[in-house]
Amino acid sequence: MIKLRDALDRGSLYLPVVLMALLALGTYWLVRNTPEPAAPEAERPVRHDPDYFMRQFSVKTFDEKGRLQSEVRGIEGRHFPDTDTLEIDQVHIRSYNAEGKLVVATADRALSNGDASEVQLFGNAVVVREASTGPNGRLDPRLEFRSEFLHAYVNTERVRSHLPVVLTRGNDRLTGDSMTYDNLSRELEMKGRVHGMLMPAPAATNPRR
Repeated sequence: MIKLRDALDRGSLYLPVVLMALLALGTYWLVRNTPEPAAPEAERPVRHDPDYFMRQFSVKTFDEKGRLQSEVRGIEGRHFPDTDTLEIDQVHIRSYNAEGKLVVATADRALSNGDASEVQLFGNAVVVREASTGPNGRLDPRLEFRSEFLHAYVNTERVRSHLPVVLTRGNDRLTGDSMTYDNLSRELEMKGRVHGMLMPAPAATNPRR
């Protein structure tokens, strides 16, 4: 009994070591037999493909009072979801500002952002603000921009181009290598080779007595 007890006592000394060995062995077995996690799928490259088309279309927007705000017409339109842009062939745009003044834009191709606050016009680009009477009763003559590229900011009523531009205001004509125009502040900046032909306003005629 004493020898048995001594053997048990000696065995109990090694029991923690044995348990640790078994634990290590079990851990090693689990590591060896645990399936490796699947490699993450490579991100698919974002493709610049249209998600819908429009052909021979016309899109109109109205204000809260039901008045026409803008109309966009084109031969074909393509929407690209990756950039949320709309590309339009043979575009024709009519837009009215808060005072009801009409602006018309045409081009071979147009690129509009998601909310149509910016429109880029490519090829035979023309933007026209029709003649109107200002709040002070003065006549604002017809204003026309022509270029191979025009970038129109609809909400802020600005037009710019980094390419040569021809500007016609009434009988006046200006040309430049680039241009920025702010319709709200009536500020025009033309750079590069700027040429102009300004016609004098017709003299007021006194009625005969």
